[in-house]
Amino acid sequence: MRHFPPRRIVCLTEETVETLYLLGEQDRIVGVSGYAVRPTQVRREKPRVSAFVSADIAKILALEPDLVLAFSDLQAGIAADLVREGVDVHVFNQRDVAGILAMIRTLGALVGAAVRAEELAQGFERRLAAIAATPRASPQPKVYFEEWDDPLISGIGWVSELIEVAGGEDVFPELRRQQSAKDRIVSADAVREAAPDVILASWCGKKVVPARIRQRDGWSEIPAVRDDRIVEIKSTIILQPGPAALTDGLDAIVKALWEQRR
Repeated sequence: MRHFPPRRIVCLTEETVETLYLLGEQDRIVGVSGYAVRPTQVRREKPRVSAFVSADIAKILALEPDLVLAFSDLQAGIAADLVREGVDVHVFNQRDVAGILAMIRTLGALVGAAVRAEELAQGFERRLAAIAATPRASPQPKVYFEEWDDPLISGIGWVSELIEVAGGEDVFPELRRQQSAKDRIVSADAVREAAPDVILASWCGKKVVPARIRQRDGWSEIPAVRDDRIVEIKSTIILQPGPAALTDGLDAIVKALWEQRR
């Protein structure tokens, strides 16, 4: 039997978990991704049923979900397995700030909380606008965001946009619309030639090692390396396309670009 709004929801990525908690609809969640860490109580409140590209289908089915929320082509295989088992699945595909806001509004509608979702999204929109309008010193710092270190992968769409909201200039803005990580691979020479003032790094769940960045051939004269402006941003607050990126992630970028200037 299907219910509206769905009473039992499994979230295979963390941004839908955080959004449901912010909407006050967390009691509907019966299973989450192992990567879900926001809010902190989710780790003790909700059973873990998946990684990112793999999931325990039997465990999910045992939870008898009315709805499973997934993300992107990377979870298409999991989604297909669940659909074949008769489960309703909604797959989000947001890759930019507008997409994140649309996800919040859509998720609100799916759980019968459209008004609260609209208020939440508008609050984020006001926050982004206020930060973007903050007077900053000139010139804008040039920023290279490194999502992975081997090969070098530059930041995805929402990350690039948030760098600009924070008052920085992404050195590879032309790559922001590339959904696939393989299409955002850059060469060490290209980064050197771009001469970023700040390097922001978030190695997709792996701890960033600034010394490795500094030791790359020919990088010693990059302003960010020379001036020791290599800053790690935790992947949990910047590499998930949801509320975390618009709040703590954006704040971390602002801090790296402006409060840590030498």
